Amino acid sequence: MFKQYIMILVFLFGDQFHAQENKVRASDSLIRKTYDYLFERIESTADIKNRQAFYLEYFLQKAKRERNSKEIVNGYKNYVHYTSDKFQLAYADSMILTARKSHDNELIGSSYLSKGIVYYSRKEHKNALDNYLIADNFISKTNDQYLIHKVKYHIASIKYFLGFYDEAISLLIECTDYFRKGNARAYLNSLHLLGLCQNRIGNYGLCSKINEKGIQEGIRLDNYEMKDYFIHSEGINQYFKNNYAEAIKKIKYSIPSINKNKDFGNVSVGYFYIGKSYWNLHKPEMALPYFIKVDRIFDTKGYIRPDLRQNYELLLKYYKSKKDLHKQLYYTDKLLKADSILDNKFIYLSGRVRKDYDTKVLLKDKLHIEILFKKRKYNDFIYIGIVVLFFLVVLFIAYRHIRNKNIYRQRFEELMAKNEADSKVEVKNVDRGIGNMNKDTVADILRQLEKFERDKKFLLKDLTSVKLAAVFNSNPKYLSNVIYKYRGKRFVKYIADLKIHYLIKLLKEDSKIRKYSNSALAEEVGFSSTKKFSQAFFAEVGCPTSYFIDELNKMSQENEVR
Repeated sequence: MFKQYIMILVFLFGDQFHAQENKVRASDSLIRKTYDYLFERIESTADIKNRQAFYLEYFLQKAKRERNSKEIVNGYKNYVHYTSDKFQLAYADSMILTARKSHDNELIGSSYLSKGIVYYSRKEHKNALDNYLIADNFISKTNDQYLIHKVKYHIASIKYFLGFYDEAISLLIECTDYFRKGNARAYLNSLHLLGLCQNRIGNYGLCSKINEKGIQEGIRLDNYEMKDYFIHSEGINQYFKNNYAEAIKKIKYSIPSINKNKDFGNVSVGYFYIGKSYWNLHKPEMALPYFIKVDRIFDTKGYIRPDLRQNYELLLKYYKSKKDLHKQLYYTDKLLKADSILDNKFIYLSGRVRKDYDTKVLLKDKLHIEILFKKRKYNDFIYIGIVVLFFLVVLFIAYRHIRNKNIYRQRFEELMAKNEADSKVEVKNVDRGIGNMNKDTVADILRQLEKFERDKKFLLKDLTSVKLAAVFNSNPKYLSNVIYKYRGKRFVKYIADLKIHYLIKLLKEDSKIRKYSNSALAEEVGFSSTKKFSQAFFAEVGCPTSYFIDELNKMSQENEVR
């Protein structure tokens, strides 16, 4: 059992012992290697992170062992170039601390320059400029022309960003003249930035010449790192020449390579000018996705510069045309945020930045949009409420219609099932009087009522209990009491129901009568008005006259078919 544990331990840790042994052997083999050799190994193992990490550490520890300040600074600088973004500034600070201990102006200036470059890559231009100026203070005390011109290049890049194009151009001309002799990448970088400056001051022809020269010089020097940047620059230049299709083509071609370099600033600028090109081609729907990409970079990286401000003005213009208050409010807030950042970065330049929207106007517009947005939301709420209410009313009406049709049908069938005898009022035997009336008086009134019904005297118009009582040689009170007792109805309903039952019999028997209008039917059975007739018919029959007649006609047609 003990042997098995030993075997497991050997299996688990054998590889680590072997790796450690190899590391020791590798370290032994590097003892006599130069710093140049180690730096070459760092660059050549960029794709093998664990190997590169070994050489980075060995380089720095070798320099520390040898107490070589210059190479210790270079060791930290290696880490700045090859470590993850979050550790870059920490290594840059270590580099500066080591350089300051050396009291070497060249070393101190170079360290501050490297830290400034880190800030510039993050688009933290104010911090970058602070470090460049400190670097210039130390480097200007030396005779190192490479560092002197390197500082000039980076200060020129800040001046370009801030809009001091003429001042940047004079520095860049010096840089191109110097770097042409022995530093291909720095020379091409200087040419590229010089072209951008010429574009910004309106020298579009000269910008095109510089971009073409940059590509050709890259071929001559066998350095293709800047090729896509020159194409990107020329794409933007073509936009200013109003060659929008060509601008879109060139910028789209260059963006994948620039994006691979994690250069979000130039990617954002590229997206913006693609969007503007589509916009000027009257294709706002195609421009919109690119403007949104610029906004996304602003969200994630906080990158904004004066010309990119128009990105939000165009987004506002687009959504205003669509009457989208929600998006107008969103991009108004974004424009205000961009202005705040720009004013902070360009305190001494803000007066020169052209704004189509003054901040006060923007705030006023924002307030107006918010009011409209709230009003629209309130109106939408009311509108939705009205729509829902209307839907419920329609639903209720439909339900009532279906329910009523079922009720009408049921009532119609009940009436059709009754025979004539059923429709007549039953004559009851008089066994006693009513109140003050003796039974003989009651019997007399009942006999007269039977004759009244039989002779259809109820068809007379404007018949009242007073008039009928006079005919019966009785009084209205006695007549009404007998009708209520033996017919079960008040006088008015009694007369109305007699008229309606008579009409139902007519409608069943005579198809011509069915063609009468309501007013004609009311006249036929002695109603004083069409309204009273319609009310009385519905109250007794349980459906409108039109429905009753329609059903009778359908029944007649069915009988004819049979």
